[in-house]
Amino acid sequence: MLSDDKLKDKPREFLAATGLTLAAFECLLPAFQAASEHPYPPDFTYEGKARQRGAGGGAQGTFPSFADKLLFILVYQQTNPLQVMHGLPFALSQPPANYWMHRLLPVLQHALRAMGQAPERDAHRVETSALALAGAPNLAVDGTERRRQRPRDAAKQKEHYSGKKKTPTDKNILRINAHTGQVVYRGPTLPGKTHAKKAVDETPVAYRTNTTLDKDTGFQG
Repeated sequence: MLSDDKLKDKPREFLAATGLTLAAFECLLPAFQAASEHPYPPDFTYEGKARQRGAGGGAQGTFPSFADKLLFILVYQQTNPLQVMHGLPFALSQPPANYWMHRLLPVLQHALRAMGQAPERDAHRVETSALALAGAPNLAVDGTERRRQRPRDAAKQKEHYSGKKKTPTDKNILRINAHTGQVVYRGPTLPGKTHAKKAVDETPVAYRTNTTLDKDTGFQG
């Protein structure tokens, strides 16, 4: 079974699997644990009932540590596999893999927001975003596509089919701080067929004065 203990002594594999260095992972871990205990207080079960015995008693469960839970959800975010494939290295079948994804993803998002590392989702708040204000007002815009399950509906299949990726995809437009490399804004999720220029025009972003925006030719009118 893939675990934090097995990967932490392999920095290249750790970075490839999670998208983070070990130092960044260890920085995120306390915030992730705190965020996990917010919706799931240690004195209560996950169903919200008072515990009959102290937290940590009984069987260790699927993930014995918060580090393993964080590893699980980071690997999913980094590699974006099918749920059944993601469950295999963690000795999980598809149903429990699905359960843990839906349970841990909101915790990760809460932890990133608490650390001030979550990108803005409101285009009007980019102008005052701390991530955007770091360094000179130089941003870059780019699009990212990720594979998704093929829709059953024929019309939706056509809408999500990406000629660039030759597969069904979802697309997001990102603004990145050119100095720090951090994602400042993540646009709404769109069908993969949507042209990058159209996606940018439909979600106008508020920038601070004198902001420069690097872009490739796909975003030019």
